[in-house]
Amino acid sequence: MSGAGVTQVFLASTLYGAATLAAALDADAFPPAGRRILLTSNHSVTAEITPGLTAMPGFAALRTRFDEVLDWNAVIAPQHPGAWAPRTEDVPLWERQLRGSWGLGADRVELIVESLQVPPAQSLCRLFPGAAIEVYADGLMSYGPTRFRLDPELGTRVRRVLHLDLVPGLEPLLLSEFGVRAEVVPADAFRKVVAGLEVPEHPPVGEAPALLLGQYLSALGLLPAAEEEELHGAMVRGAHALGHRELVFKPHPSAPAAYSRRAEEEAGRLGVRLTVLDAPVLAETLYERLRPALVVGCFSTGLLTAATLYGLPVARTGTEAVLARLTPYQNSNRIPLALADALLPDLADAAAVRSRARPAGADLADLAGLLTAVGFTMQPRILAARRAEAERWLAGSLAPRNRRYFTRRRLTALGLPGGVPARLSFLPRSRAARRVARLLRGAVRRAVRRAAGRAAGRAVS
Repeated sequence: MSGAGVTQVFLASTLYGAATLAAALDADAFPPAGRRILLTSNHSVTAEITPGLTAMPGFAALRTRFDEVLDWNAVIAPQHPGAWAPRTEDVPLWERQLRGSWGLGADRVELIVESLQVPPAQSLCRLFPGAAIEVYADGLMSYGPTRFRLDPELGTRVRRVLHLDLVPGLEPLLLSEFGVRAEVVPADAFRKVVAGLEVPEHPPVGEAPALLLGQYLSALGLLPAAEEEELHGAMVRGAHALGHRELVFKPHPSAPAAYSRRAEEEAGRLGVRLTVLDAPVLAETLYERLRPALVVGCFSTGLLTAATLYGLPVARTGTEAVLARLTPYQNSNRIPLALADALLPDLADAAAVRSRARPAGADLADLAGLLTAVGFTMQPRILAARRAEAERWLAGSLAPRNRRYFTRRRLTALGLPGGVPARLSFLPRSRAARRVARLLRGAVRRAVRRAAGRAAGRAVS
């Protein structure tokens, strides 16, 4: 079938996302088109001075799949891609302008985007109101619910969600409220794309090292900087305890250089060799080149690609601590955290890591129920149709280990199993009970202030 008169616009901001698109194209996952445009977007806070996707090692090999590469930042300058959205009354003007400057003419436009819930993907889709939309997943977050309630006019235009099968058999929740079908990007195609990417020169590394993945969690507000650095030190200690003496640390591309110091200090103390790879490369390219004996991280998507797509031993660490402080409850990192915690062995459990065993009580067949329950509690309005499923799972499977994925307060507020006992369920809704609680909190605060004042007076005298 001819694609004449059709232009496909692929929006990408990361090398991982662009590699996913390249794999889908190589696998003929898209219908024919007369022209294919890769529209790049740099989401960095300091995008003006931070290298974008086109400057990444390996991009040249991905670029060959597209007829043209355009820069979204340049199109909307000086606005930032992560914040700018068009005014409704300006949409016809913008579409006319883009059709002219991009040479689209009267072509039928198809949009392939990531993260439809937010700019720049949502902004682009609004500028072409007649265009069909396809969404591709840039990591584990696609298994979670849509982050914000979408205008049905936008959601009903989505034809499918393309994703790597990182948890075999598990259906993503993303856009499921619109009945959007999920389609898997073949793993073989993705591995072939990664194998063809350029890897910058790096210091010599011994055979079968343990690879440690940094995520820059403090930038997301998930951990204080000091705790994140300590997490890196814990990765080094855990790998050393498992017998690894050759370690490679891959920091997040946006993380400052200081974030590797704690890992280097711990490696020096333990007498193991640690190589820090500063170049912004995909973790998957290192799986191809280094064939690590172990991959360690917190809840990076790279852990699941290592285990599922490359068959490498993996271990997670720090997931329980991050889950305990994750706010707000709807934080979209909750799903990747829950998946990593439920599926992967703890670095501290040497026997489980060596045997590649899942945590005790983690049943892959039960994972869909867990995912639905967590997703519903995160977005009960968006996933209102899944309430009965969530209730059934919580009533029958809320074992002590699974408690970490929920908060009692959230379950109580939604009237779900696992909240306060049924005979006390009126309390959160009781105006009198809330008034008494406020009075008690006020009395406690006043008593604390009085006691502090008396103590200060005694210190002065």
